[in-house]
Amino acid sequence: MKEKKIEVQTSSLDLFYGQKQALKNISLDIYSNHITAFIGPSGCGKSTFLRTLNRMNDLIGNVTIHGEVIINGTNIYARNVDVVELRRKVGMVFQKSNLFPKSIFDNLVFGPKLNGIRDRKSLNEIVERTLRQAAIWDEVKDRLNENALSLSGGQQQRLCIARALAVEPEIILLDEPASALDPISTAKIEELLSELKHNYTIVIVTHNMQQASRVSDYTAFFYMGELIEYGETKKMFTKPSIKKTEEYITGRFG
Repeated sequence: MKEKKIEVQTSSLDLFYGQKQALKNISLDIYSNHITAFIGPSGCGKSTFLRTLNRMNDLIGNVTIHGEVIINGTNIYARNVDVVELRRKVGMVFQKSNLFPKSIFDNLVFGPKLNGIRDRKSLNEIVERTLRQAAIWDEVKDRLNENALSLSGGQQQRLCIARALAVEPEIILLDEPASALDPISTAKIEELLSELKHNYTIVIVTHNMQQASRVSDYTAFFYMGELIEYGETKKMFTKPSIKKTEEYITGRFG
């Protein structure tokens, strides 16, 4: 059996918003080419923890972080880390699509152009590759010059995933990517993630217990800023080790 590779490792991670502690002593290993789901009630720290993995919390004032986040051997909070390069390697897709009010094509080539890719042939190849990876090529290949905001909600979210893929990340973070979508669009996103994990490491925050059980290989349960339980999804959902996990998964609180 192939040994699993740890791609992300957090150690004794604490995070404060001013005086308020939002994350408490989080130590967690995330495995390469697997889907890891973060679950827990609103305000429990799961999205905050997700944002520590590509330093998006840097954009929020008055945040203090202690501990380490190691990605492929590098502490990403070390002073010499290039945060722009980090966010290229660790892409993020948000709950609400944050597309630019530009064409589908322009949305997809924005990142590659920032990275110095200018020739049209290369850009065309990136657009087709990422749209195919995001399982939306056939739906938009004749509409590349149309405004991206004219797409349906589910299409916009898949386009956001394609845009994240355009800069060739190693890890993809998704913060409740299907929470505003209908069941058919949600199913397409879930199917897409199951395909993408063969080439990327994926971390998803979700409030949807069924979604976590369907798409993830590992699940982490957060509660009041603490990591309560972490393990293989199948075991977590059938025989959790901790009573509080069982109560949350079965809907008895949260």
